Amino acid sequence: MIDFLKGQAVHVEPDYIVMEVGGIGYRVFCANPYAFAVNSGEIVTVYIHHHVREDAILLYGFKSREEQALFRHLLNVNGIGPRVALGILSAGHPEAVISAIQRDDLGFLTKLPGIGKKTAQRILLDLKDKLGDLSERSQWEDGAVPTLVQEGDSQTNLSEAKQALLVLGYSEGEIERVWPAVSKQCSPSDSPDTIVKKALQALLKV
Repeated sequence: MIDFLKGQAVHVEPDYIVMEVGGIGYRVFCANPYAFAVNSGEIVTVYIHHHVREDAILLYGFKSREEQALFRHLLNVNGIGPRVALGILSAGHPEAVISAIQRDDLGFLTKLPGIGKKTAQRILLDLKDKLGDLSERSQWEDGAVPTLVQEGDSQTNLSEAKQALLVLGYSEGEIERVWPAVSKQCSPSDSPDTIVKKALQALLKV
């Protein structure tokens, strides 16, 4: 069972990175692949959930043990598989998800991708009393409850998305040609990962 990989992130796609470890490339699905440095020569540690099913062996990667643990807690909820759990982490800061569960914030949870009212209720029922350790390890100030994307973060998210596209090898000219259209498609709640995906779709059409 693989617990973590330590090596270079040599390739990135909208939903996964390729980690080179000992001359072997591992495809690792991530909530935000662009959070990992690519082709910089930097050695990074990616914490892994090793998922085995009848037709595939899949790796899901995280930047911290806490994120890895939250992902595994979500998998214990009936009706949530790896893809939905990864979507939850992609749309909301882990600390925000933990806080919402502990506050019985059904409205927050139903805004997450793939989560309807019944699934949100199951999350609250199954996990409310099981995330104490994760909550204590969260690195945000008491009383400051993060949201899916905090007010005023939209420009920061757009900037981060641009930087991710530059890392992928697109020139500033290519990005600027599609940026007006991409910006119109984005909402204030879009994460950098979501913005990058929309930009890639636009770039492929050029």
